[in-house]
Amino acid sequence: MGNLPPDNEELCTEAFISLGLSMSEKGANDFPRVLLLLSSFLDRAVQNNEKLLDIKKVKESLTVFHGLKAPNLGIQRYMERIYKYSKCSPSCFVLGLVYMDRYLQQPGVYVTALNVHRLLITSVVIAAKFIDDAFYNNAYYAKVGGISTREMNRLELDLLFCIDFRLKVDVTTFGKYCLQLEKEATIYQVEWPIKACGLVEIKHFEDTKCHSVAQRHAEAVEGL
Repeated sequence: MGNLPPDNEELCTEAFISLGLSMSEKGANDFPRVLLLLSSFLDRAVQNNEKLLDIKKVKESLTVFHGLKAPNLGIQRYMERIYKYSKCSPSCFVLGLVYMDRYLQQPGVYVTALNVHRLLITSVVIAAKFIDDAFYNNAYYAKVGGISTREMNRLELDLLFCIDFRLKVDVTTFGKYCLQLEKEATIYQVEWPIKACGLVEIKHFEDTKCHSVAQRHAEAVEGL
């Protein structure tokens, strides 16, 4: 298990708390800040990727996550819906981002408006099953995500096999993703808290949320 360098431990802990990953009540009325920052991050990545695919005529590989058209529901609202009805822990969204990143390492695979929603629901569901004490069945998650149970099952299996079932995330990696999301607030001055009901930058993210709260979380994940 990796450890954060001493000068980064405090920053990681602050990011963990700031993102709302220490919220004790699942499904609280105030959505954790991680939803806002992650949605901003993904919105920007989708826009950049679609420009790249259009301007540079990059060939995109179609996957089971691609839909025929983009859903009407925006990324932020979709994540709020997932959090509200799945009652998963906020850390599932950071873990889900790690899984999405690992999935997007495949050649020619990018996150776009046609696949981001399915990637989100699938990665968060897998994260919830991996780290949460309690979770629902796929029939319930399918209703939350607005897809069929059969499709939910198919998406879950595809993502798991494509990332070679690499679900464990060490403290160093988890901390880096927390810090990257926290940086989103500085760059784009996103307001908080929220009260509402191929990532271009992240495709190579893993190479770049005293024991801190983030470290204790990651240790618990590794112990599963």
